[in-house]
Amino acid sequence: MDSTDRAFLGRGWDFPVHAGPGGEIAEAEYDADVQEAVRLVLGTDPGERVMLPEFGSGLRALLFEPLTATTRALVQLRVREALVRFEPRIDVLEVKVELQTGGDAAVLVEVEYRVRSTNTFYNLVYPFYLLEGTPAP
Repeated sequence: MDSTDRAFLGRGWDFPVHAGPGGEIAEAEYDADVQEAVRLVLGTDPGERVMLPEFGSGLRALLFEPLTATTRALVQLRVREALVRFEPRIDVLEVKVELQTGGDAAVLVEVEYRVRSTNTFYNLVYPFYLLEGTPAP
């Protein structure tokens, strides 16, 4: 499938926003744009976007919750519902949540999805750190 066949997947700013090689704003396109959109949905809280106040997954609201099966189920539910609602280019196949305890406490969210139009399968792991100030890998 060439780039003209995948143009419907879209093109947008690469996040985090930065300059490209020629000084223009760097862009993500096609499958990379879909992956960026998935990350944006997961990393945004409802109320952050003025024109789309319901947009986002609300994962940050769970920041200080205990690492329990209930928290895992709530993360899984919020991720699935947000992606189904706000990213129509994909089918969410599975959402797995792994809780890491100890010094590097984190919630690893593994999302398996299929781009509807191309029938291409992807797997994305989204790290959600529970300790304030913990650097992302």
